[in-house]
Amino acid sequence: MKLSVQEINKIFTDFQKKKILVIGDVMVDAYWWGNVNRISPEAPVPVVLVNKREYRLGGAANVALNIKEMGAEPILVSLVGNDFDGNTLLGLLDKRDIEKKYIAQSANRPTTVKSRIIANEQQQLMRVDNEITAIISQKESDEIYENAVKAMNNADALVFEDYDKGLLSAPLIERIITEANKRNIPVIVDPKKNNFFDYKNATLFKPNLKELREGLGLTIPKPIQIEDLREAAQQLFDRTNIKIAFITLSEAGVYINDRKKDMIVPSHKRSIYDVSGAGDTVGAIAALAIDSGIGNSLLAMLTNIAGGLVCEQVGVVPINRDAYLSECIRLLAE
Repeated sequence: MKLSVQEINKIFTDFQKKKILVIGDVMVDAYWWGNVNRISPEAPVPVVLVNKREYRLGGAANVALNIKEMGAEPILVSLVGNDFDGNTLLGLLDKRDIEKKYIAQSANRPTTVKSRIIANEQQQLMRVDNEITAIISQKESDEIYENAVKAMNNADALVFEDYDKGLLSAPLIERIITEANKRNIPVIVDPKKNNFFDYKNATLFKPNLKELREGLGLTIPKPIQIEDLREAAQQLFDRTNIKIAFITLSEAGVYINDRKKDMIVPSHKRSIYDVSGAGDTVGAIAALAIDSGIGNSLLAMLTNIAGGLVCEQVGVVPINRDAYLSECIRLLAE
């Protein structure tokens, strides 16, 4: 599919008019950067001389940031701990000018933090997670639902960003999707294992290949064949009544099936450094594109390009709109 530069620019301009509701697990992505010059005398492990600490928005907050970077307006609904890390996350939202009025705070659980120790610019040595993954209380769940309903008043689309950290439960998911469907708001789902089959009646369901295999209990061998993906998509349709199955295939690209036709959109050759956060970027672009009238094949192409671009960076980073626009023009323009 080829487009004119004017058509691509119009798509990006239309994206800027969108208001996207993001519901899911937020977290702080922490990075300790340093150099390794010796092995510890205490144990056979490297000694990292830290020269920089960095804190980034992660999980659903990174989806919101990707939407913001595209010039659109994210509406973020989530929960953080009433702790130092929660205040850090809220401060990061302030710095990015992302609204935080629908972020609840809990006295019963910590804010999720993923800390990565990176040596010599790009070698990740270790990740340390601080979190509680038990389901949030009924009171907190009711607050999330009430905030979601309020936020729907201004939403063009809704993204569930599920990291299995306890915010989303089957009853809460059902309540929110039912309300969104009443309002004809498209629902995009980035699932994880625990709630895999609970997103019934969503618009677009976006697992990666690993999540698909685990969720359906299927063995999908390599090289990937479209027939195997078609069979998996049919199982998703039968069990969840979704409208569109959208499966990310890492270096093989993406697969999309809207019940009428399906296709694999191959990936473009990239220098891959880090796949962290690529799914967040794909989910954000899918939400912006889902009701734009551009068609599912172009939606798949646009998300494919976006996901590949962020993999060229180390760590969880949002899409750069200007670089993304230039890359879409290079790859899609006539």
